[in-house]
Amino acid sequence: MALGTLTVIPVRVERVDRAVAGWAMALAPLAGVVIAAVAAGVLVLAGAAGLSPLLSAALAVGVLALLTRGLHLDGLADLADGLGSARPADGALDIMKRSDIGPFGVITLVLVLVIQVLALGRLAEAAPAAGAAGLLTAVAAGRLAITWACTPRVPAARPEGLGAMVAGTVPWWAAALGTAVVPLLALLGWSEGGAFVLGCVLAVPVGLAVALGLLGHARRRLGGITGDVLGALSETATTAALLVAVIAL
Repeated sequence: MALGTLTVIPVRVERVDRAVAGWAMALAPLAGVVIAAVAAGVLVLAGAAGLSPLLSAALAVGVLALLTRGLHLDGLADLADGLGSARPADGALDIMKRSDIGPFGVITLVLVLVIQVLALGRLAEAAPAAGAAGLLTAVAAGRLAITWACTPRVPAARPEGLGAMVAGTVPWWAAALGTAVVPLLALLGWSEGGAFVLGCVLAVPVGLAVALGLLGHARRRLGGITGDVLGALSETATTAALLVAVIAL
């Protein structure tokens, strides 16, 4: 369910209920590592083929979007439109359910994608290992934000949909375990020095902190989580983690 929900990888799911959903959301960082590894491979191969770091980064970010069906980016845009509308919860949720994207969503998408490409391009310019390590750590941190958003005491904003299915299903220990394991991905950048590795390690809690701040705002405005909120949290944490990794160079 983690792969089927968070990626385009075709899977066969025998059973879907809240118990399965809890495990799926707990394993969200692992699903992120799978697609981030593919994107990192594209980043490295593009650089080896002589493409510029920025173009290589743009291709890698594009691959991530393809491997997620663009769902996380769509969620980010929908949440931006909903929150930007300044309407009460019901009105904001109605806006988020629409298929079109408004001005707040467009501006947010452009800014986030530009930041991701520029940050990843800077990492790739420093070294292929830095780009790969930073990308894997950031994407895993983004999916870890989804894990934390599905822990107890975080309600669903609607009685139906993905948010209702996964809200409160991940036990605290599973989220804590993921938080301890994900920073280990930073060791892939060891060739760039201890300072860079430490920066990538710190990128995980920083990305989570930024995403959880957004989660708190979404809870106050919407009453809880939706699938769109989860996607927005993932992209927010990923972007913040990439920025921290760049600062650590």
